[in-house]
Amino acid sequence: MRADDSTMIRLDGVDKTFIMHLRAGAVLPVLRAVKFEVNAGECLVLDGPSGSGKSSILKMIFGNYRVDAGSILVRDGDGWSDVARASPRDVLRLRRSVIGYVSQFLRTIPRVGALDVVAASARDNGLEAATARARAAELLARLGIPERLWQLPPATFSGGEQQRINIARGFVATHPVLLLDEPTASLDKKNRAAVIDFIRQRKRSGAALIGIFHDDDVKRQVADNSIDVSRFRA
Repeated sequence: MRADDSTMIRLDGVDKTFIMHLRAGAVLPVLRAVKFEVNAGECLVLDGPSGSGKSSILKMIFGNYRVDAGSILVRDGDGWSDVARASPRDVLRLRRSVIGYVSQFLRTIPRVGALDVVAASARDNGLEAATARARAAELLARLGIPERLWQLPPATFSGGEQQRINIARGFVATHPVLLLDEPTASLDKKNRAAVIDFIRQRKRSGAALIGIFHDDDVKRQVADNSIDVSRFRA
């Protein structure tokens, strides 16, 4: 790639199979020859029916799933890193500084308060403690989490509140690449609007985003491009 290339993420020839250990090691092909790229300031929406591999693609980019072939290049400072070939140590470094992820599920350390859970993501991304807590408080307030709950562990919250904690944790940092796995699912109109605003702000800042959205109205408001991943089904 050229040094002035605006591409932030490029997948090329990515294959993925799963080994079914409970089925005598049967091999299940899932994705083949996945190829696309995302530029700075863009949001690419992954479309396709349930089970077509949308979440698997996000997990491969984040390094949760290893790939069988191909490359997953992400812009890493002045150079590039290939997540498909990165060591576990390098994957962890990329998650701190380059790749953010809003998953469908909130996993936190027990007994750690919501404010600290969100602020920790910002500190990992390089913000100093006071700034991280202030930023975390701002996002929690915008997502309608009452201040009286900020010191309570998220496990005590409702499912919808936990999802909003997860969204705050994903957006509190300033990763140049952000992966979104159904971030607006189950949210009310006000909080969907807040997430749409977060996404637009990140695009304006030059981040590259890849998202899965089942809400057509949200997709229309945030998508710059979309791709039907069923074309990559193995």
